[in-house]
Amino acid sequence: MSKTTSLSIKAVRDKLRALVLALLTLSCCLVPSLSAAHQQKTAVTRILFNDSTGNIEVMHRFFIHDAEHAAGVVFGESQNLMESADSRKLFSNYVMNRFAVAAEDSQGEAIELNLEYVGEEIDGQFLWVYQETVQLQDINALSVVHVALRDVWPDQANLVNVQRDGQIHSMSFADSAESLRVEF
Repeated sequence: MSKTTSLSIKAVRDKLRALVLALLTLSCCLVPSLSAAHQQKTAVTRILFNDSTGNIEVMHRFFIHDAEHAAGVVFGESQNLMESADSRKLFSNYVMNRFAVAAEDSQGEAIELNLEYVGEEIDGQFLWVYQETVQLQDINALSVVHVALRDVWPDQANLVNVQRDGQIHSMSFADSAESLRVEF
């Protein structure tokens, strides 16, 4: 083997090592961000004053992966929300037991709303849980408690959007916030 050939083989080998090292470094940087993207730890709830039905409709949206993981922790065994209606109903009950709304009238009197279970459904990567109640007259404010999944993950954030008369009021349940109030 000539001296020139052995130098070029060494140069190619060094370049390959550098490329492999660069790819390994890049993949190590991506792994934490991919695992962080897997668990969102964020849920969104929409409270809609629906004038055409006369109801207050509540729609909770959870990432299925987060809901399944949390359900396994809460209930002590794994739950398959995609395939099991019983698991979805169990998780829905869990959500309803950790969510409450009280309406305040113009006199400052608060009445807890009796939210009834309407159902649940899978939509892509989300599990939706639905509740509703009849609208009361003279509602000036809502107090909302939303602690779903926060007993599993303290850093869980629950966003609640209240839509009434074309306006959207948002509440963010993060850190130690368990109960928040919005005025109309």
